[in-house]
Amino acid sequence: MSSAGTKFFDEVAKLISGAAGAAQGLRDEIDSLVKSQLDRLVSEMELVKREEFEVVKEMASRARAEADELQERVAALEAELDRLKRRKRKDD
Repeated sequence: MSSAGTKFFDEVAKLISGAAGAAQGLRDEIDSLVKSQLDRLVSEMELVKREEFEVVKEMASRARAEADELQERVAALEAELDRLKRRKRKDD
């Protein structure tokens, strides 16, 4: 192959390499733009992080268990109060 043919292929290779680099740069730019737009959208939606959600979920679970326990205690106290009222009526 002649020197001119080799030079031609070298130039084509450089052109392709440059186009690939430009395409990668464009891709990086698009990725950055999409990420920033998604970050903005997420912050506007006031979403919480998974860790924060799990903490609040655990707090709610504990509060629910405590409320159930208190409800049982109140029911037991009300039953005891009713028993004492009936007993007092019998004694009067």
